[in-house]
Amino acid sequence: MKRLIPYITLLIVLLLAGCDDMKDIPLPIDLPTTANETGKMYVLSEGLFNMNNSKLCLLNFDNHSLNSDYFLFVNNRSLGDTGNDMKVYGSKLWIVMNVSSQIEVLDLKSGISIKRIAFFNENNVPRQPRYITFSENKAYICSFDGTVARIDTSSLTVEAITRVGRNPDGIAVANGKLYVSNSGGLEKANYDSTISVVNLNSFSEIKKINVGINPFKLDVDSKGDVYSVVRGNNSTVKASFCRISSQSDEVIQTFNNLPALNFIIKNDTAYLYSFNYSNNSYWVKTFDCKTEQIISENFISDGTTLVRPFGIYIHPNNGHVYLTDALNYTIKGDLYCFNRNGKLQYKVESVGLNPSTLVALP
Repeated sequence: MKRLIPYITLLIVLLLAGCDDMKDIPLPIDLPTTANETGKMYVLSEGLFNMNNSKLCLLNFDNHSLNSDYFLFVNNRSLGDTGNDMKVYGSKLWIVMNVSSQIEVLDLKSGISIKRIAFFNENNVPRQPRYITFSENKAYICSFDGTVARIDTSSLTVEAITRVGRNPDGIAVANGKLYVSNSGGLEKANYDSTISVVNLNSFSEIKKINVGINPFKLDVDSKGDVYSVVRGNNSTVKASFCRISSQSDEVIQTFNNLPALNFIIKNDTAYLYSFNYSNNSYWVKTFDCKTEQIISENFISDGTTLVRPFGIYIHPNNGHVYLTDALNYTIKGDLYCFNRNGKLQYKVESVGLNPSTLVALP
């Protein structure tokens, strides 16, 4: 019997190793035959703060499979802590890791890491990058330490850093200028209330625009108007939605009837959602950026319900609208796909822990 113990131990180890590898095997997903979805899509899940468990999921609609930790699968290491943003530029996929204070640059098709760019200051203190945008072969990343970095997208080197306001939490390019929302979100008793305007040529701040406390997400319409979610303080100051002219760099309209939490603009239609933490209620609306009027008070038209909307994305080719659901923030959330009329096409369960950002592969 003693002679068998080493072999039994080895067998148990091999079985456990095999079970561990199972997490990397793509799992089948069930899509309705009417979904009309093809190609692939990345889903970035934030994970939990300080738990080092952000994931990059790959949905393959052609073979109906889901790899819930694709980054680990192809790079043999974890992605890091709190993935806040993900965007495509050229042939590369850029992922902003806030707590890890890194920018992961991947080959878009394969998901293999090309470079990991550290975001620490001269004293080796994390800058805590948040969001990214691009213009003319440069990447611009705002960080919680009050800076914006410019990275050359070919050499993948940080060329310059400029200062803006406190705890920048949104970034966009319009009319040859960079707009950065200064939230002050790390000082909740003393929120910031400005959006910085940065000249891209001099790479320096030229103006601050007062928009209301705790500005967040920014996006731009076809006229170059910059829209911003202004989150307020969740108690005495309510959230709102505002429009800024990139010609005058002034707020030209504030929509107090749109206390949005997040939004995205596609073909001059803004898709917005809100979530009320006090009573766990939410809404999803559409807004015409040409007429500045609400299109629909209830975008979801078939009665489909979510628990806690957490991210929103529009497919660049078929126009499908995707909403992620964080559920209770501690278990894997779901992905909902709607057509342009707000009717559910399909749902993919358990795509990741706090799934927030999506990218369709071309």
